Amino acid sequence: MQESIFTIPVTELLEEKNGCPICAMVHVLEQRSVEYIMGAAMMEPDVRIETNRLGFCAHHFAQMRTQKNRLSLALILQSHLQELQKNPMGNAGSGKVKRGQLPPKEESCFVCDRIQWAQVRFFHTLLQQYAAQEDLRKLWKEQPFLCLPHYRQLTVYAKQNMDKRWQKDFQQSLNDLCLKQLDQLEADVSHYCKMFDYRSKGGDWGNSRDSIERSIAFLTSEEMPEHP
Repeated sequence: MQESIFTIPVTELLEEKNGCPICAMVHVLEQRSVEYIMGAAMMEPDVRIETNRLGFCAHHFAQMRTQKNRLSLALILQSHLQELQKNPMGNAGSGKVKRGQLPPKEESCFVCDRIQWAQVRFFHTLLQQYAAQEDLRKLWKEQPFLCLPHYRQLTVYAKQNMDKRWQKDFQQSLNDLCLKQLDQLEADVSHYCKMFDYRSKGGDWGNSRDSIERSIAFLTSEEMPEHP
């Protein structure tokens, strides 16, 4: 698969300042990869081999269904189902499972696999540029927030891979971007709950009306619709 599809310049992404920058990156990569898979890549033998082997998760199947070319999706499914007919168990029986316990649910996804690969590259470049460029450090610290899952991922990755001279400064930036958002969401959700008290009748809802959706997005990295 073309690497250019999974390459986003760090500065270009951060200049958008649109929510969690890592979520924004993942969203762009998902759109690009789904469009590519449903288009020209569908007929590329190396891509078809991998999609047959890995399949797709429910999340990315749902995104593929929103594309106009249903025939492309049907052909991808046909090929994948035919591959499963040869080995319906996949790797499910390869691990050890204690008596009385269920084996772990086996999940693999071609898009998730490629995005994870691209995300590691992005993290690596981000840490390098953060240590080398003052303008990049300033731009990073101006981001709206970091969601909780990406805060945790970056914290672990930086401890293992970043120049030790910059780890403390970078970790402080992660704390600022995530924990301030956490405090704000807790306050907004608490205010939302308070507004259902009869004593708050006629009061100001402030920014609390969409606090449920914003909190779930922060906790899961998944954007939520305003109404179920």
